[in-house]
Amino acid sequence: MFNAGNFKKTNAVMKIKRKYYGLLFALFVSIIMSLIMSFVLTLINVGLVPHFFMIWLKSFGISFAVALPISLIIVPLIRKLLDKITY
Repeated sequence: MFNAGNFKKTNAVMKIKRKYYGLLFALFVSIIMSLIMSFVLTLINVGLVPHFFMIWLKSFGISFAVALPISLIIVPLIRKLLDKITY
């Protein structure tokens, strides 16, 4: 799936082929949303306790493991829906 032919270096910036856009979009959205949501919910549930960072990382790991597959399924479906209802 990933080999040297999938990457292109232009002006010192590495670019990835457009065909991986959906995968990368879902990956980045999942990471950012999982980080933010797990931080907020961990803070609400346990407060700023001495081991907050470790509790938060565990929560992030679980939330990311759920969010990525959901994003990979939902993002294409939402795109198709929006293509049908927008002009």
